[in-house]
Amino acid sequence: MQSTIYRGVELFLLFVLLPLSFLYPYPIQVKMIITVLGFIYILIFLKRKGHLKLRFPDREYWKPFWKETIIKLAIVMIVTGLYVFFVAPDKLFSVVIKNPQLWVIILFIYTFLSVWPQEIIYRTFFYERYSGLITNKWLFIFINATLFSLAHLFLGSFLVQLLTFIGGVLFAYTYQKTKSTTLVSVEHAIYGNWLFTVGMGEMLAFPGAG
Repeated sequence: MQSTIYRGVELFLLFVLLPLSFLYPYPIQVKMIITVLGFIYILIFLKRKGHLKLRFPDREYWKPFWKETIIKLAIVMIVTGLYVFFVAPDKLFSVVIKNPQLWVIILFIYTFLSVWPQEIIYRTFFYERYSGLITNKWLFIFINATLFSLAHLFLGSFLVQLLTFIGGVLFAYTYQKTKSTTLVSVEHAIYGNWLFTVGMGEMLAFPGAG
């Protein structure tokens, strides 16, 4: 019982209270310190559990993963491409065309400094730590996606909230099937990098990606 209560309080502090606190105007340095301390706490936990080792998933997962991911990516490409074309046609592939060097930098930074930490926190740690609290897998996926979206609330964009919730559902579903940080990070990077490529960087509040 004590462990369950502790994990519940921990979940609330890390995944609800901390993201909501970013909406308040206290010093950015304090926000960064709290965030780094929280991430270190998560890394220490995962290190002790042996989940920070680089593992490649079993071969059986790769073929269905790529098949599903390609189908989902095709849908994402069509929907977002049409969205940018009709809402902000001047942004369509603008970074790739006008500043390909910046585009490469954005993809690199996003993939290694954003995707991996997010998946470590919201999938690897979240599942390892809290999956025992909720037995219904679909409810767990919904909660995970909701909290993942909540983490982006400080950006002040409904579009970001919507896309991160949808992405959260997709990533949680992939992780629940494969238990692979590698696969879910690859999937996350593919969709996210496409959004920057198609011209949605500025819409998603990514600095310099307009």
